[in-house]
Amino acid sequence: MPQFDSPYFAELIDFLIEEQKTQVVYPPVAEIFSAFDACPIDQVKVVILGQDPYHGPGQAHGLSFSVPDGIKLPPSLKNIFKELDSDLGLEQSHSGNLSSWAKRGVLLLNATLTVRKSSPGSHQKKGWETFTDATIKSISDERQHVVFLLWGNYARAKKELIDSSKHFIHESPHPSPFSARHGFFGSKPFSKANNYLESHGIGAVDWSLN
Repeated sequence: MPQFDSPYFAELIDFLIEEQKTQVVYPPVAEIFSAFDACPIDQVKVVILGQDPYHGPGQAHGLSFSVPDGIKLPPSLKNIFKELDSDLGLEQSHSGNLSSWAKRGVLLLNATLTVRKSSPGSHQKKGWETFTDATIKSISDERQHVVFLLWGNYARAKKELIDSSKHFIHESPHPSPFSARHGFFGSKPFSKANNYLESHGIGAVDWSLN
């Protein structure tokens, strides 16, 4: 990506190097770009945009909303699974690892790719948003018929980066316990995504996890 050679990205890397000298940073360095490793840009069918990585021990592994096997399900992910069951009749998974979605074309992208332990938002406005905004804009410009699932006001603000004439933007409240009952539940994002993909001759996403 050209972003890697930009001055702001060099400053971001310098910040992360200094941060890691005195703080615990999530996810582990090897997993910061897991979303891109699992789902290359040319294979993206659906983008699910999160905000920050989880900031608790063992939770973040580079995929938005996802946690590794064996980690307790965060509340927002529980609600995502409830909607998945309601929408597609897929029983809720005991594991919150969404790697299988990523391998099937779902880019699980956080706007900020790192965070300090126990400090949500601590790595915002350090350069990550420039990088991930460029990613969203690149997908919009270079691809056709991608589904963007924008959950919550932070994600919904990114729609200005997306060409709605050639992509499908699905907006709803965030799946957090504070807002899920105000429009996330019943929004049917998974079936609507698949209906759109199939209507354009693109294979539906297999949203099963078990």
